Amino acid sequence: MKDDLMADANLTELLSGDCPQSVEQLEDVLSTPTVAVVEMFSRLEGHLLLVGAAGKMGPTMVRMAHRAIAESGSKMRLTAVSRFSDPSVRDRMQKWGIETIACDLLQPSQVAALPDCTHLINLSGFKFGASVNPALTWATNCDIPATLCRRFSASKIVAFSTGNVYAMVAPATGGSLESDSLEPVGEYAMAALGRERMFQYHCEQLQIPTLLVRLNYATELRYGVLVDIATSVLHDQSIDVTTGFVNVIWQGDANAMTLRCLELPTVPARPINLTGPVGLSVRSVAQQVAALVDVALEVTGTERGEALLSQAAHNYELLGAPQMDLETMLRWTVQWLQQGGESLGKPTKFNAADGKF
Repeated sequence: MKDDLMADANLTELLSGDCPQSVEQLEDVLSTPTVAVVEMFSRLEGHLLLVGAAGKMGPTMVRMAHRAIAESGSKMRLTAVSRFSDPSVRDRMQKWGIETIACDLLQPSQVAALPDCTHLINLSGFKFGASVNPALTWATNCDIPATLCRRFSASKIVAFSTGNVYAMVAPATGGSLESDSLEPVGEYAMAALGRERMFQYHCEQLQIPTLLVRLNYATELRYGVLVDIATSVLHDQSIDVTTGFVNVIWQGDANAMTLRCLELPTVPARPINLTGPVGLSVRSVAQQVAALVDVALEVTGTERGEALLSQAAHNYELLGAPQMDLETMLRWTVQWLQQGGESLGKPTKFNAADGKF
């Protein structure tokens, strides 16, 4: 128990300290496992495959799993799978001591050659560019799930989805629940629902325990909604508040909570919302950023009556509550941008109400 408390204290110290000064420090913070994640891995065995692992979240999630396996003393094998179109991502993972396999998930023969696993997390998906390349959007989001399910029918699957499958709701409701009707808007959101349906179908047909993670806007210092807003404020650009509310969760928290989903897959598949505790006011976030840097804020537009929001706090008992607070996220984001920290150059387009990405 003493060691567990020390581990929690270490994570708390990381999150309450100064903004990371480098990508290396940032990725260390994003990949530090919680005590609960370490304890979970002590109960698991077999082989964990993370597919589509070279995207925005994948590298630090894989590293968190790697660290938790080592800290727990688990003998679980871990493998990161991706096309690795950027070789530097694979190099970084290998330097961390993580086994990697290059695989194009759209090629069934390559998926067939992957090793068997007891647990699989699917991080693959196609969002940005969906309106330009809808065929690839549907193939990535729907064909890959079917291929994975047929190949890994003996595994337990945690599959990423998105809150975009919900309808927009009045902010006063707090957001959509898993039991609410699904009304996707736009090519990406419809394909994301198709992804869920593929996993649901194969889950029941092949009796594959499956969990669908409906994530809303993980953010860190190189990309995310807060980076988008803070960048506009720092560059004296006006903030359009027509999309008035948004969900945000720190990526390190999203990593830990996703890994804890490994014990939750069921037949039939169940969806689970994963995001921060409340919807954030875009106007308020912009005002807080402007106050931090002491600049005037120009706001345009008027908040529409509905926004794409999800409720997730009811899942914290299962997944753990987020450890990072909004004040620290904003302070770190501003400091990171002011010190010239790296950007992934991938705007979230969180204000795209028409579903076009």
